[in-house]
Amino acid sequence: QVQLVESGGGLVEAGGSLRLSCAASGSIRSINDMGWYRQAPGKQREMVALVSSGGTAINADSVKGRFTIDRDNAKNTVYLQMNSLKPEDTAVYYCNLNWRELGRRYDYWGQGTQVTVSS
Repeated sequence: QVQLVESGGGLVEAGGSLRLSCAASGSIRSINDMGWYRQAPGKQREMVALVSSGGTAINADSVKGRFTIDRDNAKNTVYLQMNSLKPEDTAVYYCNLNWRELGRRYDYWGQGTQVTVSS
């Protein structure tokens, strides 16, 4: 079993910052990707940022220059530093952990943490 526990969401004014954390536990493969997705009301879930266990990171165009993803492999924890927040960043943010094994993809999700940015 794999569990993901998120923390760090909340309410912030536009222009402010938040830092999300997600700690994974259980039977985790050493080579994996961790990242963050978000879902706003009435919209589909979208990728925000991903980082591989080797440290390669990608960010959605909408957050480039404002959000930074990093991870601590020893702690199986991924972080999302969010700066210059905008009202359109308001969403439930979900942590994701995934890897491939024998051609199959394994995905695990956190429970979600609400981020609300007021204008």
